Amino acid sequence: MILVNTDYIPGKELEVLGIVTGSTIQTRHVGKDITQAFKHLVGGELKEYNEMMDSARALATKRMTESAKELGADAIINIRYSSASIMQGAAEIMVYGTAVKFK
Repeated sequence: MILVNTDYIPGKELEVLGIVTGSTIQTRHVGKDITQAFKHLVGGELKEYNEMMDSARALATKRMTESAKELGADAIINIRYSSASIMQGAAEIMVYGTAVKFK
């Protein structure tokens, strides 16, 4: 499966199958919150949160890709990510794109 954030794939003629999405909602771990709070006092990268968001993006992308495969897609173009706070301590990651088949 080819994944791109452009509206074309060089050298390929595309048939649009439709929009596909994937999402996940992640919450923080209380123990990790405490250690990250100390980091907030001294400054620096919040590595635990970065890892959580990387994992969430990977899971959302996997779900989107599975949806595209169900449609018989060869690729997904125009991929975009967004995130939103759902409640304190929880965030949604959404990914969407256009599933296409090569002609």
